[in-house]
Amino acid sequence: MKLIKSLVIAAAISGLAVTGLLANDDLIKKGEKIFMNKNLGNCLACHAANGKNIDGPGSMGPKLQYLSAWPEEALYEKIYNPYTTNPISQMPAFGKNGWLSDSEIKAVVAYLKTIN
Repeated sequence: MKLIKSLVIAAAISGLAVTGLLANDDLIKKGEKIFMNKNLGNCLACHAANGKNIDGPGSMGPKLQYLSAWPEEALYEKIYNPYTTNPISQMPAFGKNGWLSDSEIKAVVAYLKTIN
């Protein structure tokens, strides 16, 4: 009986982990679309990204690299309002200006976390 209970608990935990990974994968894909979409984030206009195939100039802003090590909150804030940490930033405040919603910014953050 204990073995069956342990197997049921292990299966439930494994199912949650897989569901979480699939949801995260969907969020990453959504973030990549926003990053690449010239009518939404248009991030590719200014940023190249380490290890990513970007079809855009990507030469005005800094090359994005090692973002997997950044805290999600810091990346979110950079997108929401970059002027809080860099008052002379040329990057638009996508969240503060209402260009991207909270969920869209979170999706972009999930995508940025895949950049090494």
